[in-house]
This record gives sequence, structure tokens and C-alpha cells, in this order.
Amino acid sequence: MAGTLAACGSSDGGQGSGDSKTVTLVSHDSWAASKDVIAAFEKQSGYKVDVLKDGDAGQAVNKAILTKDNPQGDVFFGVDNTLLSRALDNGLFQSYEAKGSDLILPEYRVDQDKHRVTPVDTGDICVNYDKKYFADHKLEPPRSFDDLVEPQYKNLLVTENASASSPGLGFLLGTAAKYGDDGWEGYWKKLKANGVKVVDGWEQAYNEEFSGSSSGKKAKGDRPLVVSYASSPPAEVLYADPKPTTAPTGVAEGTCFRQVEYAGLLSNAKNTKGGKAFLDFLVSKRFQDDMPLNMFVYPVREGAQVPPEFVKYGPQAKDPETMAPAKIAGHRDQWVKSWTSLVLK
Repeated sequence: MAGTLAACGSSDGGQGSGDSKTVTLVSHDSWAASKDVIAAFEKQSGYKVDVLKDGDAGQAVNKAILTKDNPQGDVFFGVDNTLLSRALDNGLFQSYEAKGSDLILPEYRVDQDKHRVTPVDTGDICVNYDKKYFADHKLEPPRSFDDLVEPQYKNLLVTENASASSPGLGFLLGTAAKYGDDGWEGYWKKLKANGVKVVDGWEQAYNEEFSGSSSGKKAKGDRPLVVSYASSPPAEVLYADPKPTTAPTGVAEGTCFRQVEYAGLLSNAKNTKGGKAFLDFLVSKRFQDDMPLNMFVYPVREGAQVPPEFVKYGPQAKDPETMAPAKIAGHRDQWVKSWTSLVLK
């Protein structure tokens, strides 16, 4: 989700040498961490952290695969369950079992025989709605996938490109989980006929097109429905000045798909020792406690703190759509191809 870069850059080592004192993290644009937490890692480990942000998660994963023989960094963060098999099948990561990974909640663990990735966070991809728009128009906000194709919601929804964007792909998989292999295309035909707008990535959808976000208001966004996250409403409260007593946006709980994000040591990393230390750090209690209010995701470590703002404004969906990793791996590319020809052409 949204946040600001808080890691330090460094010029005293670079990526070239095996004994580099810099560990380079490659991530999507939403990586964020508190300065004092990064500083504590740097002091304890002796490594400076350099962060390279590489676009939306889908773009970042694709670029990492293309550059895997000569990677841009040592650790990649931000591959999620929708794209995990693509990364693993392309040999993006080398095996490493992070210290503390035994404290990761069992439901988030994957690849337990090879330990090529480490779970870092979880969240729900859901349609968000602009409360003011629906109040002003005396219209009930949608609650489910079924609602989104009803005529009263025509030309109101913006989503992300499923071929390039992680939330866009998660929303597509949510519809496939809901309507099945034979039903999801028919659903998208209805959604297209009902005026769904598709943009490249989350930043554009949420911060430019969506009328309910603070950035979208400034950009004069005119879509009161957007594919985002269940934890987006707390972000709207926490970043507001003055802070409102209630969130200006809500979540359509019947549209959610459970996402898990992972990090891994890149196969041809120059600084493997530093990379391993950084993976240990990502599952440490200090980082897991700090993470929710920086990236607006939930921790995956047992006993990590969930902020009260999440409980109040952005609780996890009670019954999100899910899909087995093997099913995603077997169908994702064909689904995306079919979706592209159906929705974008």
C-alpha cells in the first residue's frame, strides 16, 4: 500500500562486491519502513540499506525475472500469492530459511521444502467506496461482486490492469474464485458493459481516479468505487489533518481476495550475507510491529502488534475469497490472457 521511502541510501559499497557493506532491496513502489527501525537494523547488522522501487508489484516481479542473471539487488520484496509460482518457476530466488520464520503463522507458510521465499505480510484486496458520494446520491454502496454489475453502479468502478498490477490480478482471481472457471468471463462481460474503467496500476487508480481518497479528491477523480485494500480506510484516517472521527471510505466486504506478500534472496545476489540478514530482519518482531502503519498491511508473525486503527477502520475480511497456489499457477496466465482480450480490446 501507500507510504514513503524511509530507508537510507549509501555510496560506500555498491552492489558489485561480495563483501559489500550495502544490502540492496528491490521492491514495488509501496515499500515503506520507519527510519528508526531501518537505522536499528543498520547499526545491529553493519549493513547500509539501499532501496530500489520498481513500479507496481506485477511490473517489479516481471523486471526481476528479466534481470535475474544480473539482479539489481540482493533481496526482492513484494511478490505475492498471485504471482508466486511465476517467480519460483523462473528461478528468481535461492533457498534460505530466515531466522524467526518458525514464528510465522502456519496459514501463511509456503514452499516449506525449499524455503525460497519468506512470508512478510498479508492483506485483503477489496473494492473501496467513497462514503460521501453514496450519501449525496442517496444510494446504498455495493456489498458484493454481484452488486457491481447492477445498473445503479454503472461507470462508477475503476480497477487495475490484471496483467501488470498485483491488486488488479487479485481482483480478477477473486472473481474466478467466486464464479468458477466457467463463470468469471461472463461476469467480466457484465462488468465491462457496466462501464468498469481499467488503468495501469494502484497508484493511478487510487490516487488519481478514485473520488474518495485524499489524493483522488485533489486530482478531481470521478470514480467512487476502486479496487484497493481493506486497510485503505485506516490510511485515509491516519494521513488526514485534521483526523476525521470516521473513515471517509468503506469496504465492500463481499469483494475481497486474501493476499500474502513474500520476500526472497535473489538467486544471483552479490551480497548474500547481507541479504540473509535483511530477510531475518523482515520477520523480526521489531519490523513486523512497525510494518502495518507504514505499508497498511497485516503482520504474519505470531504476537505482532495490530494497530487499533486497523481494528476500528480496516478489519480483515471475515470471509475473503481465496485460491490454492497450485490453482493460481495452473490457470493464471491463461486467465490473464482471456481477461485482456475480453476487457481491454
